[in-house]
Amino acid sequence: MEALSARSEQAERELETRKGPLGPRDLREILSTWQRLVNVQEEIGKLEIEKEEVSVQVKYLVETQDKSTLQSLPDYQALRNRGREIRHQLNSLYLEELELDEKYYLKALKLPNWTHPDVPVGDESQARVVEVMGEKPAFDFKVKGHLEIGEDLDIVRQRRLSHISGHRSYYLRGAGAMLQHALVQFTVSKLVKQGFIPMAVPDLLRGAVFEGCGMQPNAVPSPVYNIDPSRFEDLCLAGTSEVGIAGYFMDHAVNLEDLPVRTVCSSTCYRTETDTGKEPWGLYRVHQFTKVEMFGVTAAESGEESAALLEEFLALQKEICSELGLHYKVLDMPTQELGLPAYRKYDIEAWMPGRGKYGEISSASNCTDYQSRRLNIMYYDRMGQLCYAHTVNGTACAVPRMLIALLESNQLQDGSVRVPAILQPFVGAEIIVRPSYAPLKYIGPNQPKRR
Repeated sequence: MEALSARSEQAERELETRKGPLGPRDLREILSTWQRLVNVQEEIGKLEIEKEEVSVQVKYLVETQDKSTLQSLPDYQALRNRGREIRHQLNSLYLEELELDEKYYLKALKLPNWTHPDVPVGDESQARVVEVMGEKPAFDFKVKGHLEIGEDLDIVRQRRLSHISGHRSYYLRGAGAMLQHALVQFTVSKLVKQGFIPMAVPDLLRGAVFEGCGMQPNAVPSPVYNIDPSRFEDLCLAGTSEVGIAGYFMDHAVNLEDLPVRTVCSSTCYRTETDTGKEPWGLYRVHQFTKVEMFGVTAAESGEESAALLEEFLALQKEICSELGLHYKVLDMPTQELGLPAYRKYDIEAWMPGRGKYGEISSASNCTDYQSRRLNIMYYDRMGQLCYAHTVNGTACAVPRMLIALLESNQLQDGSVRVPAILQPFVGAEIIVRPSYAPLKYIGPNQPKRR
């Protein structure tokens, strides 16, 4: 109990620094509920054993005693009465167990992971700059934003879409689409050469998988698109392939000699972007986009395996940014930016000249056993015993934000854009210029006239 009390006090201190949906008072309530739930389950266990013993004794009397005198036997009646008492007690305890379990589960889902001791405390302003990489681009002309560049080259369209695909949507055309394909092919091929297993995952997943990953699909407002429950029960669109990959490992075990398992996946991501006041135009915050994700499953024999994989993922992210010629900085994110599942998280922010500031293009998180305990992701240790694995995830390439950094950093005075050397074989060009065909002319929507 002393160890539990000390752990509880540590958890309360960490909840204060995370500033999540729960506070110390909620933690005390969760612990109280959990303790009562454990006690109830222990009582149920004892009564079920006694119930079985009573049943055996009643059966013995029925088989060995004369049926005409059985009902008058004091022992038989006492056992029957005790059996009824146990049934009533169990029915009451089963109901209490169900209520406690639901109360505990719903609250416990909102508990965050533990926090690495070196993580800065506070909000995003307290992020610690680990390093700054690459040469910051300089221009002798007035720089444009990515949307203006893309519209002039007819490779990005975001205007006049409200009646087609709604707010925060976009089209990529011509070299814009080729850049997206190039980024995906470059990133995936690079990671496969590093031993990553490629995967394609479902976009639609059950709510339990989101919850297991530390997301809250039923929050209000929800960050997740929920499919109409009247037609398709409990299905949500994934905002990252991390959810689908984690679901693949859910309820499965990996052999120790196969760890760590490194997975790469390119998928379409769907996000509600409920904070509509931020970045209303451009590709920085959109409802649907393509992203290449890294996901790792490690052992927890020494406790350092997932930390090592996090550093490996970060090194790969830096290589990708450097090979694309970006100027960027690596941040050790503070407690209030970790979300629920992360034990430690690094962000990479690239310089975006048209926006005149850095913008987040990737993150990498060590979730230790937070997700694996919720999703039952396990491995066999050296003794053949099942143990909870650790999970690590990281963005390899979020296409829209990478396009912002690339278009704005490589723009030329005549409006064309230089393609990074590493992407030129995929794009098939060194410079993106205006296409030879004329851009579409807007003629207005074909709406029926009201009478």
